[in-house]
Amino acid sequence: MRWLLTLGLVLSASLSQAAEWDVPNTPGAIAETLARAAEGDVLRLRPGTYYENVVLDKSLTLDGGGHATIDGQGNGSVITVTGDGVTVQGLTVIGSGSSHDGIDSGIQLLKTAEAPVIRDNVLLGNLYGIDIHGADNALVTGNRVEGRQDRHMNARGNGIYVWNSPGAIVENNQVRWGRDGIFVNSSKRNIFRDNTFRDLRFAVHYMYADNSEVTGNVSVGNHLGYAVMFSTRVKVSDNVSINDRDHGVMLNYANRSTITGNYVKNATEKCTFLYNSNKNDFSGNWFQGCGIGIHFTAGSDNNRIVGNSFIGNRTQVKYVSTKWVEWSENGQGNHWSDFAAFDVDGDGIADAPYRPNDSMDHVLWTQPAAKLLLGSPAVQLVRWSQSAFPALLPGGVIDSSPLIRAVSPAAAEKVPHDE
Repeated sequence: MRWLLTLGLVLSASLSQAAEWDVPNTPGAIAETLARAAEGDVLRLRPGTYYENVVLDKSLTLDGGGHATIDGQGNGSVITVTGDGVTVQGLTVIGSGSSHDGIDSGIQLLKTAEAPVIRDNVLLGNLYGIDIHGADNALVTGNRVEGRQDRHMNARGNGIYVWNSPGAIVENNQVRWGRDGIFVNSSKRNIFRDNTFRDLRFAVHYMYADNSEVTGNVSVGNHLGYAVMFSTRVKVSDNVSINDRDHGVMLNYANRSTITGNYVKNATEKCTFLYNSNKNDFSGNWFQGCGIGIHFTAGSDNNRIVGNSFIGNRTQVKYVSTKWVEWSENGQGNHWSDFAAFDVDGDGIADAPYRPNDSMDHVLWTQPAAKLLLGSPAVQLVRWSQSAFPALLPGGVIDSSPLIRAVSPAAAEKVPHDE
C-alpha cells in the first residue's frame, strides 16, 4: 500500500505544478510561450488573431476561449500536433496552405500524437479541416468545419480525414462544403456519430475500414450520404439521409455489415445501392421517395432484408436474378407502400406474398429501348398474365410475409425541421 501512497503524492505534486499561461496577442507569442511551457500546462490565448503556424509537441492544452483566431496565412498546416495528450479547444483556425501532398489542414494530428482531443473549435476555409493522420485514440468533438468553396468539389480537401488511426471517435461535429465530410482510409475501430453534413460530395466515405460504426449522423443535400467500400463488419445505424443526390446508403464490396434503423428520403437515384456486397443485415430502415428503393447488382448475395419500409419509391426494388430470393423471416417481411394487400386475420401480415418485379422489369433494365413499348397491349397482357399466374415469373425478390403497417425508425426524429 505504501507504493500507492507514494504514487498518489507524485501525481498530486505533478498536477499542482501545472501552470496556466496568459498568452498575449503579439507576433510569435504562442511559439515563445510553448518553448517555456511544461507538460500539463494550459495556454490561454487573449482575444484577437495570431498569425502563426503552431506545433504542439508536448502534453498541454491550447485554449482560445472562443475568442482567439490562429491564421496560418496560406502556409502548410495551421496547427500540427506531435505530442501525446494534447488538447486544442475554443479556437477559430483559418489560413492553411493548398497542398494535397502535404495534406495542408487547419489541425493535423500526426502518428506520434497519442490520444489528442480537438474540441469546440471553428475551422474555416482550410484545404482540409482536421487530419487525423496516424494518431491513435483521437477524440474530435463539437467542432464546426467549413471547407473550401473556390475549387471544383473533387479538388477540395475533406472536412475530417482519418488515416490509419485506430480508436478515433468523431462526434457532434458540423461539416459543410469541401469534398467529403469524413473520409476514412485504412483504419479500424473508429466511431463516427451524431455529426451533421451538408453540401458535400459524400457525407461519410469509408475505404478499407473494418470493425467500425457510423451512427446517428445526418446528411442533407450531399451527392451521396453514407458510402462503405471495401470494408467488413461496419455498423451503419440510426442515420438520416435527406435529399442526397445519388444514393442515401451505398455498399461497395462491403460484407458482414449491419445497416439498421436508417431514415433515407428523396435520394434522386437510389435510397440504397449494393455492389458486390454480401452477407449484410438490413433491418428497420425507412426508404422513401427515391428513384429506386434498393438496387442490388454485381453478385450481391446472402443479404438479410427484413423489417424495412419501402415508401413511394418510383421503383421499389431493382434485382435481376433467375432464382427467387426470400425477404421475410420467421413470418415477418417488409412494408411496401404500393402493395394493395388484405389482412383478413388482423395479424399485421398481408395474406399474399409481394413480388416487386416482373419479367418486363428485367427486359426494361437490360434493354432500355423497350420503354417505348410500355403502353402496348402486348406488354399489358404479359404483366396481367404474370399477376394472374405467378409461376410465370422468372425469379427475383419475393416477400412472403409483407407487413401491413410501416414502422418509422427513431432516426426520423433527427430530420431537420427545414427539410
